[in-house]
Amino acid sequence: MPEFSRLVRFIAEDGLTYYGDAILLTGQTNISEAGKARVIDGDIFGSHVVTDKVLDIRKLVMPLSPTEVGTVRCVGLNYGSHAAEANMSVPKYPLLFYKPRTSLGGPGDRIRIPHMAQEGPSIDYECELVVVIGKECRDATEANALDHVLGYSVGNDVTQREWQLQWGEGQWSHGKGFDTWGPIGPGIVTTQVITNPQNLKIWTRVNGELVQESNTAEMLFTVQKLISLLSRGVTLMPGDIIFTGTPPGVGMCRNPQIWLKDGDQVEVGLECVGTCLNTVSFE
Repeated sequence: MPEFSRLVRFIAEDGLTYYGDAILLTGQTNISEAGKARVIDGDIFGSHVVTDKVLDIRKLVMPLSPTEVGTVRCVGLNYGSHAAEANMSVPKYPLLFYKPRTSLGGPGDRIRIPHMAQEGPSIDYECELVVVIGKECRDATEANALDHVLGYSVGNDVTQREWQLQWGEGQWSHGKGFDTWGPIGPGIVTTQVITNPQNLKIWTRVNGELVQESNTAEMLFTVQKLISLLSRGVTLMPGDIIFTGTPPGVGMCRNPQIWLKDGDQVEVGLECVGTCLNTVSFE
């Protein structure tokens, strides 16, 4: 069990990057508001200690070091109301696809839109509960699945709908795997703080306007079910990440449709974790 509660990676005033346990003031729950953190020494997945050394946070970065990120698994159509708005059948089993590690980013990072993704106008947002695996597991049961979780974050599964649904020949990863198209943050809240991941408010704002608002209680396949299924015959490793699907309200399904434009500010949020704010930047 980790010694920290709210894991962050941050750049301090000395310009160096540290792991830390975010310090929140009374009444605060949004990690992005933290101004200080206690420095963590050691392996966040193994032997470590939260020290008494407190540093100012100059900038929050992706909560896991890129070298410690494992496989990035993603689940589609995990909210029945989202499947309905997209006129797609509710899946009997989780719809699984992958993002490359290079698609990840952190709070404040630009969501870069390459020329290939600009070949169609439909660049979309998707707020999602993100699960970070903390202990190796294979053939986990629903009863012990959460024992293998380090904690939870919130992410944005940015998507180019033409490459996902029309030009990708059924392979969703092509429309979702561009560099920086999976920002997560602002930190990772452990299972000691979030004991039940299935009752958390989740939302998206684009340029300050609320466009998605739901609760993880609406997920068709719970975190326990996902870990149990995804680990059947497959070893999940520390640092593996699971995007668990998005609720209704995506730009593709709104009337009129909303597509992300150059300079747009997209903020995804999760109760007990906070918000991850990114700016869209067309290359």
